Amino acid sequence: MVVGSTDDGHTFAVINYPPRAAHRILTHSGFTTRHHQRRTLYLLPPATPAEDAHDRTGTALSGLLAHTMDIVDLSSTTRWTSDGSPSQTATRFDLSNGRVTATAHTPAAHGVLEQHGFARTPAGYTPPSGLGERESVGAVTRAETHLWALGLSTEITLGYPTPDAIPPAPGRTDASAPPQLPQAAKRRTR
Repeated sequence: MVVGSTDDGHTFAVINYPPRAAHRILTHSGFTTRHHQRRTLYLLPPATPAEDAHDRTGTALSGLLAHTMDIVDLSSTTRWTSDGSPSQTATRFDLSNGRVTATAHTPAAHGVLEQHGFARTPAGYTPPSGLGERESVGAVTRAETHLWALGLSTEITLGYPTPDAIPPAPGRTDASAPPQLPQAAKRRTR
């Protein structure tokens, strides 16, 4: 599952292989559904205040964690501070156009990116070469979590101007087909 945000301010969730409870959990948290390119998008409206987006998404993710640990939050619309003041962005991650780049705006942010293997380039930082999409997103997630733990804010751009720009699910031909479940392993008994 990926939580993200579009450039026009929608908070969205897409689930490639949804657990049975996902629809109920997301809709009870205030997400509406929209069918797009053979997949269901779960959306919060762009007018949702950051605090509400943060709370609704947090509630949904908390419920979904009981069913899956395969969740990545790459949303800029859910970043909210308890004092309500916008903080200056220490790092900007750009995941658009099929590549990942990062720009650090503080010495501490530079250190965190380098600690997580990001390589300095003339334009900023990139994840280590040779990583696939999943590993690159993992590097961003780890660095963003580390920055957050240090109280440093981040901005993440996915490059989707509107929900219509979100691509179809990889390898899915029919959104109504249930996901294949792995065969249960036989348990050994003594």
